[in-house]
Amino acid sequence: MIAKPLTEASCADVVRMEGVRFRWPGARGFSLSVDSFALPVGQRVLLVGPSGSGKSTFLSLLCGIVAPTAGTLDVLGTDMTKLSNSARDRFRAEHFGIIFQMFNLLPYGSVIDNVMLPLSFAEARAKRASRNGPAVLEAARLLKSLGLDAADLAGHSAAALSVGQQQRVAAARALIGAPELIVADEPTSSLDGNRQLAFLDLLFAEAEAAGSSVIMVSHDEALGSRFDRVVRLDEIATSQRGIPA
Repeated sequence: MIAKPLTEASCADVVRMEGVRFRWPGARGFSLSVDSFALPVGQRVLLVGPSGSGKSTFLSLLCGIVAPTAGTLDVLGTDMTKLSNSARDRFRAEHFGIIFQMFNLLPYGSVIDNVMLPLSFAEARAKRASRNGPAVLEAARLLKSLGLDAADLAGHSAAALSVGQQQRVAAARALIGAPELIVADEPTSSLDGNRQLAFLDLLFAEAEAAGSSVIMVSHDEALGSRFDRVVRLDEIATSQRGIPA
C-alpha cells in the first residue's frame, strides 16, 4: 500500500497520535494510553522510559503491529486505525525501516540477503532502492557507509557476525529503499558509550540523506544530546497493569 498524499494540516508531521488506547489481552493485561504525540518530518526523537513502562507497546502501535482500540493514529496521512491487519503489514513494509533490539536477522542468510529482505515485500521501496542501479549495489553502499565491507563479508552468515556487525547490518536493512520513518528499539543497548555515539552518527547521516525521520526508544537519557528532541514516555502516556478484561 502506498500512503495517500499528506493533507495541508498533516504535512508537517510524519506521525500524529491523539487519544490512542490499547490493552494487551487477559485479566492481567498491560494497557497504554497515549494522549498526544507528533513526529515532525525529518526530526530525530529519542523516547525514554524505564523498563516495563510501555516503550515496546508504543512502538508496536506506531508500526501497526497492533491496532489501538480508540483514538487517532495518523502516519504519512494514512489513518492506521482504518487499515486491516494485512494492509498495515504492507504499509509497514513500504514506509518503515525497523531496527529491532535483538536485530532479528536471518541467522543463516548472507549479509546482503539480510539487508535486501524488506524489498521482497515492498514494491515501491524496491524501486527506490534501484534508482541509481541494482538494489544489491545500494545494499553494499549502505553497509560501507556504516563501516562494513560487503565483499569482506560475502562468505559470512549473519549468525557468524559480531554483535556490532549485526547491529550495522540491521541498520542497513532498515535504511534500504529510503523509508520515510526509521524506528529503533534499544539498538545500542549492547554497545559501550563511544560505540553507541559513533553508531548513531552513522545512522543519522544516512537517514538525513534519505529524508527519513527517526524515532528511537531507550532507557538511556544520556543519548539525548544526539537527538533533536527527547520525549519521556510518562509525559505523553499513562500505563496500567491488571485491568479486568
